[in-house]
Amino acid sequence: MTSGLKIAIAGVAGRMGRQLANAVIDGGQIMAGASEAPGSPHVGKELGEVLGRPGLSLAVSESVEDAARKADVWIDFTAPNATLAALAALRKTNVQAVIIGTTGFDAAGEAEIAEVAGDLAIVKAGNFSLGVNLLCALTRRAAESLGEDWDIEVLETHHRRKVDAPSGTALMLGDAAARGRGADLKTLRSPPYDGPDARREPGKIGFAVRRSGDVIGEHEVTFGSDMEILSLSHTALDRAVFANGAIAAARWALRQPPGLYDMNDVLGL
Repeated sequence: MTSGLKIAIAGVAGRMGRQLANAVIDGGQIMAGASEAPGSPHVGKELGEVLGRPGLSLAVSESVEDAARKADVWIDFTAPNATLAALAALRKTNVQAVIIGTTGFDAAGEAEIAEVAGDLAIVKAGNFSLGVNLLCALTRRAAESLGEDWDIEVLETHHRRKVDAPSGTALMLGDAAARGRGADLKTLRSPPYDGPDARREPGKIGFAVRRSGDVIGEHEVTFGSDMEILSLSHTALDRAVFANGAIAAARWALRQPPGLYDMNDVLGL
């Protein structure tokens, strides 16, 4: 059942947390809980004060278990260590599904998420935009269709405050290109071009990163031969696109058995 969907949000005072909370409320779902990191000045405040929406009496908690106590779904777009700590706590609650938009996990973190997915339905994605996920599908198709002599480069731009690089979305696109060539991105990913002998290795997938201003997200994948260039790109104009995608994933996840899913599953791509 997804009517009256009860959602708790991690990092609710952050840029993405606020966007998610507003999308939940405006979309008619129930804000069942909200958390912030221990020591945050927002802990203990009423959510209405944090969001600038008078009348919301829900208190922001530093405890994941308290914030998730009445929730069906936990949405987490925070940081790897915080997300992993939340997953451990969520196993002690009645939460049935988790939506993870956090990026930058190492191999051990990815393994931990996969293990928790034995008990919870988890949708994890580097990007929850419909357009970006369609771009991934197109990137895979192009990589399947074009020969290995075509160079593949992924360029991404984000705001100056973003920490991980390349972004989770850029890595999604690189992974799609690698799968189109029947390979793992770990074997095809090129190191950054830097230094006096930074020539391009044939068949590799390169990444370029820009951090500037308040850019929400721009991504471009180029396929280049000696005679032509094919470019596929996406630009996010409003962070609401990620929040709306996360809520759609939450509705979908509640109908699924425990397991680890991504937006391809949600969208049926």
